Formats: sequence, structure tokens, C-alpha cells
Amino acid sequence: MSTPTPTATATPARTAVAPLTTEDAELLVAAARTAAEAAGATVSVTVLDAGGHLLAFRRDDRAVLISGETSTRKAYTALQLDAPTADLADAVRPEGPFHTLPTALDRPLLFIAGGLPVHRDGRLIGAVGVGGGAPDQDHAFAGAALDALR
Repeated sequence: MSTPTPTATATPARTAVAPLTTEDAELLVAAARTAAEAAGATVSVTVLDAGGHLLAFRRDDRAVLISGETSTRKAYTALQLDAPTADLADAVRPEGPFHTLPTALDRPLLFIAGGLPVHRDGRLIGAVGVGGGAPDQDHAFAGAALDALR
């Protein structure tokens, strides 16, 4: 028997991409908190890996208690939809493509700014969520976290 030869339509082998590590997650949290403190804001920061598992979490004692749940839901939303949460507001309106999505998943989504997906070599490896500030602030703090990881 001969071994079949690969065809031009065969899917090329994927190279491994380093996952989001605990050290990466701690860097994301520290950078977001530093940006928030510089702006005079108190926030919670959540980092999830590609499977939605909690890698790092930090809630400032002065932050509103709900900010912890908010940051986690923002990270989860950014991860599940592989998109910044700030870009999703129109998608959940009644005429939008995601308006029924929150009832289709086992965890509610939160579609306000502050959640960003984390990519490495073009692949989704996790997400960061920031809650506690104004939506545009949270988005900027999450962006500062991603900048520190690059």
C-alpha cells in the first residue's frame, strides 16, 4: 500500500502559540491598575485564559463591590465574541445580530466598554476585563494592559 500524498487542499499544520501565562495575567492586572490609579480611578481587573478560566483577579478595596463581577463579565464577553466589548453595543439592540445571545449562553454577557480579547500570533489566548470606572476609562485601562503585554 502506498501512503497518500497531501493535496493542495489539505489544511496546513498549525504551529503552537504560547498560551497566556500567570505571569502575563499578572502583568495585565498591574498595567490596568497603574493606568487606573494614574487617572484617579479604582477598578477591578479580571484576566481569563482561552478556555475562560480565571488566571488573575484584583479588586481595589475602594472599588464598588459589583466591579469585580463587572470586570469578569466584560472579560468573558470579549473572550466569547473575540471582540472589544466597546464595539458590541449596537449588536445587542433588538435589531442587532446578538440580541438573543445572552439567553443562549449559560452566563450573561455584558456589552459595555472595558473588555478586550488578548491575541498572540493572531490567535485568541485570553481576555482582560476592567470594571469600576466610566466605560471609556475602563476601555482605556484595558488597552493600557494590552500595551504592556506587547
